[in-house]
Amino acid sequence: MSESGRPPRGKRNPGGRNSAGRGGRNGGGKPNRNPASEHTRRPSKPPADPARVAARDVLRAVRERDAYANLVLPSLLRERHLDARDAALATELTYGAARARGLLDAVIADAANRPVDEIDGALLDVLRLGAYQLLRTRVAPHAAVATSVDLVRAEFGAGRAGFVNAVLRRVGERSEEEWITLLAPDADRDPVGHLAFRYAHPLWIAQAFAHALGSDASELSDVLAADDARPIVHLVARPGVITAEELALVTGGEIGPWSPYAVHLEHGDPGRLEPVREGMAAVQDEGSQLVARALTLAPLVGEDRGRWLDLCAGPGGKAALLGAIAAIDGFAVDAVEPVDHRAELVRKTARDLPVTVHVADGREPGLEPGYDRILVDAPCTGLGALRRRPEARWRRQPGDVAELVRLQKELLASAIGLLRPGGVVLYSTCSPHVSETVAVVSDAVRRHGVEQLDTRELVPGVPQVGEGPGVQLWPHRHGTDAMFMAALRKPER
Repeated sequence: MSESGRPPRGKRNPGGRNSAGRGGRNGGGKPNRNPASEHTRRPSKPPADPARVAARDVLRAVRERDAYANLVLPSLLRERHLDARDAALATELTYGAARARGLLDAVIADAANRPVDEIDGALLDVLRLGAYQLLRTRVAPHAAVATSVDLVRAEFGAGRAGFVNAVLRRVGERSEEEWITLLAPDADRDPVGHLAFRYAHPLWIAQAFAHALGSDASELSDVLAADDARPIVHLVARPGVITAEELALVTGGEIGPWSPYAVHLEHGDPGRLEPVREGMAAVQDEGSQLVARALTLAPLVGEDRGRWLDLCAGPGGKAALLGAIAAIDGFAVDAVEPVDHRAELVRKTARDLPVTVHVADGREPGLEPGYDRILVDAPCTGLGALRRRPEARWRRQPGDVAELVRLQKELLASAIGLLRPGGVVLYSTCSPHVSETVAVVSDAVRRHGVEQLDTRELVPGVPQVGEGPGVQLWPHRHGTDAMFMAALRKPER
């Protein structure tokens, strides 16, 4: 069928259910290619809808360049000077369409009667925006369709605009719930697959969450629903500079429930807040704040001489919080980051703090052993922060885990070697995947003879963190990213 014509109403394409519903046939952020249409774009004046143009442009950057939506969108909004209303709409459409991509692609494939990887990528970006508005927002159906058609007509002309119009009209014939009933796996025969489809997660990630929940696997729908929702902004008040109470008063936010430094904001651009601009506060998930604080609370054997290390410091949020806490007692922090531009981010984030940045590989950083406290916030799949990185769930693949686990074990071994006897390393990941969490820690205990502490005692007042000795946070329980942490103490010889 030509993309300039209406899709036929014949036999449904099973590709919509079997592939797009599992994250789309166009997985991994790879651009769709259709040589017949890639070269027919016609430059013209863009339609006067800055919010949707911005959302489309971010989705295109994500698809074509593997860009990160949460990095591209804020700079684009500032560059184009969108007012607050348009910026809010652009944010909702961008993150919502990126987050729900698997479900949207399954619906689009069925409505178009073809797999999504046979649809030109530029058209697919607009179809995702339109389908998201039709299924998951209060935007009037005629407005969702008309604005999407206008976007395509301005760039490609009437033929392809007609294709988009036809597909979206068919999408709008059913509600989201009706599409789920039609396309999702049967809830009785495949409960995890059904929930993965409903809440727009790849099946393997939903299975990993179920495994991590263990005996609480009945909470899987709550986890996925929380992961599929728009997160609020968490700020961290810099210790010794401003309190959470003062920061909440200045910003109009609410004090966080778990970290003594956390403030929550329901909406707004945190980059425009004076405390953030002045370095008195920063954007940081409350779970990450708890990780840094847990390291400072861990019981040592012997005196804390104030020699601390962040072995995986980029982009610098935890290093800055550790540095601010260390400064109160006259302590100092070394921070290791192997990539130059990320090391520079650490320097900027931790400016005016007792943090020394070393550009080195954490597995062989070349530092003098004898640290009292070491944080290993290891590179990981990031499955615990999918609500804040909306496109990441469709990029990650099961095969990524094994390579990351090898790196995590090597970094943890390096940290243990840099500890003094009686010192503590806190291992953390922004992932609940069992292979990246308890399995890595168990391996370290077995190989290196370290003592695993009850990390639950290092997050006082935080309930439902697991059966121990490690701690697992969850977005549906704590409103944080799904951070894991475990404290290991090096025995005295």
